[in-house]
Amino acid sequence: MPIGGSSPAVGSAEAERATGTEIERPVRGLPGKTSRGARAERLAPFVLVAPAVLIIVALRLWPLLLGVNFSFTGDGERNGTAVGFDNYAELLGDPLFRTALGNVGWLVVLLPVAVAIPGLLATFIYLRVPGHRVFRGVYFFPAVLSPVIVGAIFNLMLGYDGPLNTALAAIGLGPVDWLGDADIAMFTVTGVHIWATFGMALVVFLAGFSTLDTALLDAARMDGASLPRIIWHVIIPSLSRTLQFVFVTTMIGMLTSMFGLLYVMTSGGPEGSTYLPEFYVWIQQGQMNRPALASAASTVLFLIMLVVGILQVSVLRRAGSED
Repeated sequence: MPIGGSSPAVGSAEAERATGTEIERPVRGLPGKTSRGARAERLAPFVLVAPAVLIIVALRLWPLLLGVNFSFTGDGERNGTAVGFDNYAELLGDPLFRTALGNVGWLVVLLPVAVAIPGLLATFIYLRVPGHRVFRGVYFFPAVLSPVIVGAIFNLMLGYDGPLNTALAAIGLGPVDWLGDADIAMFTVTGVHIWATFGMALVVFLAGFSTLDTALLDAARMDGASLPRIIWHVIIPSLSRTLQFVFVTTMIGMLTSMFGLLYVMTSGGPEGSTYLPEFYVWIQQGQMNRPALASAASTVLFLIMLVVGILQVSVLRRAGSED
């Protein structure tokens, strides 16, 4: 038996500490991790992400690269031969494509309106205005309608002899050719698109409100802040990530999801005033049999979305950091 009643384990531990050669011992009940187990743990995230990455590469990136490569080839007699930047030069010289690019500029100008409408409505629903449960369903309902149905409905409503012009005539205002006037047709179709799609953005805003710190709202109310000040100084800074997402997805939707409305409501008219790049792509591919030129227009559309998206995120991040 050890002197002084100390156990051999205690004596050996003291000797190790004295000599500075303490030996690592495995914790009982917790098996030590092997190098193979640690390697498997490091690889697990990559294995889980790999199927999604393969799907994106196979169905998105690879067709995109093929389309970009195809845009540098010719159509018709020069089909399959390399033509360099001839297709892009032809695009810049086409008045219809320049009109489409100009309409993209108008969409960028109208984008804050397309985001502000669902944002304000989501704010009112979050603040539980009377009837907020009913409004939530009513606001989302247009998002489930087909663009063809929406276009047909508004063709009837906005017709020259339609109910809207009848109502305007009743209050002494002259009829407006909503879809036949080249100066306002694009704004009309854009307004219809905003009405038909803002329900999805509203749902995203409501999801963002679920992460909002209610203590900030209570503190603002106690300080006597008005609703506009609460929205500007509390809600908007707290939903900066949600705003970034809604801005980018709304812009992408306006650039790539208006074909159905354009086809049903104006068919690109009057005088090509409602052309957008996606409608121009369809015309060149489906009617003019110019697939290489359509690929060039698609590439330009992709670059526009990429640049606009990056600019939006950078501006919103800068504004959020300043707040």
